[in-house]
Amino acid sequence: MKAIGYRQTGPIDRPDALVDIELDRPDPGGHDVLVQIEAIAVNPVDTKIRQRVGPEGADWKVLGWDASGRVVSVGAEVSRFKPGDEVFYAGALTRPGTNSEFHLVDERIVGHKPATLDHAQAAALPLTTLTAWEMLFDRLDVRRPVPGAANAVLIIGGAGGVGSMAIQLLKALTDLTVIATASRSDTQEWVRSLGADHVVNHRQPLAPQLSALGLGSPAFVFSTTATAQHLADVVELIAPQGRFGLIDDPDTLDISGFKRKSVSVHWEFMFTRSMFGTADMDAQGRLLDELARLVDAGRVRSTLTQRISPINAENLKQAHTVLESGRACGKIVLEGF
Repeated sequence: MKAIGYRQTGPIDRPDALVDIELDRPDPGGHDVLVQIEAIAVNPVDTKIRQRVGPEGADWKVLGWDASGRVVSVGAEVSRFKPGDEVFYAGALTRPGTNSEFHLVDERIVGHKPATLDHAQAAALPLTTLTAWEMLFDRLDVRRPVPGAANAVLIIGGAGGVGSMAIQLLKALTDLTVIATASRSDTQEWVRSLGADHVVNHRQPLAPQLSALGLGSPAFVFSTTATAQHLADVVELIAPQGRFGLIDDPDTLDISGFKRKSVSVHWEFMFTRSMFGTADMDAQGRLLDELARLVDAGRVRSTLTQRISPINAENLKQAHTVLESGRACGKIVLEGF
């Protein structure tokens, strides 16, 4: 089968940063389903792994987590899917990725593809939705109010993949006022189109901008990027007993400033359930099925903003380059081998 991989970590401009290769087609067993890949989306985790993590021995490292496709065959313990089913999912960090024609994935983290979306539109959704949903409803518990705080949430990095889904989920499932950060006219327009009630510029100090809105101190802050850069502002603007969540990887993060406000700090890593085989691992499959229902009901839309075809090393390098520029808006999807 066709696949895209690498053997040496490093920058994307290396000739061998990503290479077209041929691999054996795998066979499913246990809870695995074998999926014929129709479309893949690219996420910051892809670029981070490519730069830092090499393959074991002389093998190829195959990246990719977001995918949409069709079930070809199933393992003996599979109960939720059958050959021919259209599915979408975000994969597992500890297994070969979705940048291949066929891919094995545990059925417990797979959802039925929204009927109203094509494969490219569906592939844009799983990883960012799972990340946003788990942060908002599992970690920050945004349905539980903070006494005395403004019924509001600040999303730092609102135009990125995760921020784009967080805005939509909050508007579809809560009554919270959503404040999103975006610094360019196109990204500001994007977050407004997704439902953001207010937009502030993360190139400027955040605390004065939040104060000027006149809403009071927000109960929740969700930082998707540049957390270390904005931390001092967050300490100032968040409500006492508020909840703060982040998903990026600061080299250091001094959270001592939160002590006087008794702010709780929450880290979200979408791969935790599959990495550790947690008892509630199947929650991700159920969550993706719920997402499909929201999409098909017209309450949430795909965040696909750029399609590239076909799926090959040259085009995947182009997508990685855009992500690493820090100027991506929404999701980049590659479709068709």
